Amino acid sequence: MLRRIDHKNMGKSELGWLRSIFHFSFAEYFNIDNMNFGALRVINDDLIAAGTGFPLHPHKDMEIVSYIVDGGLTHGDTMGNKNTVYRGHVQYMSAGTGVYHSEENLGDETTRILQIWVVPDKKGYKPNYGDYRFKEDDRKNKWLNIVSSKEGNAPIKINQDANFYVVELDEGKEIDFPIKEGRQGYLVQIEGDSEINNLDIYERDGLEIVEDSINIKAKNKSHILLIEMKKSNQ
Repeated sequence: MLRRIDHKNMGKSELGWLRSIFHFSFAEYFNIDNMNFGALRVINDDLIAAGTGFPLHPHKDMEIVSYIVDGGLTHGDTMGNKNTVYRGHVQYMSAGTGVYHSEENLGDETTRILQIWVVPDKKGYKPNYGDYRFKEDDRKNKWLNIVSSKEGNAPIKINQDANFYVVELDEGKEIDFPIKEGRQGYLVQIEGDSEINNLDIYERDGLEIVEDSINIKAKNKSHILLIEMKKSNQ
């Protein structure tokens, strides 16, 4: 089963310094029928103006992954971490029992990120932070596993049965991905346009995939994120 989510119909926010598209209910956008997709609770497609960002604020019992599309993002937290990552890099924070952090664009140009929240498999983990600087060639025309469960093989591991993959496809290239029985996936067309199982998917669209293998054909240069996880009835 495939269900395309048109980005034009998603929740939106315009704060001047921050422009956001919400794949799921968040902030002022609330839709009781669009709260989550399994353990996936938040995907925010954020544009952060130069010299601005999110000041120090709290989180608790959430796995938070930020995937950088353009520009740079500087993370600081009350655990003493402070690092900056750029395009194709990832920041991860397990909020656990509670932590404060900030996310800032200290550069001269707009930063675009996908901020993703996954509900952990249980509450009360010790807070943790990490980041990883992936190489562009490792996602060129092939899947790159950037996040996995603790039992998985990705360099970033979260407290949930979920895997994050990214790929950058050249125009005309194709790639497959199987969603196995008892599993589901959520795809974000980050950049470019694709045809997936004869369904047209446009930049910033989402796609729900349940127990269905997909074939992706890049209609132009395409950048895609796919989150694969245990199937849920929610």
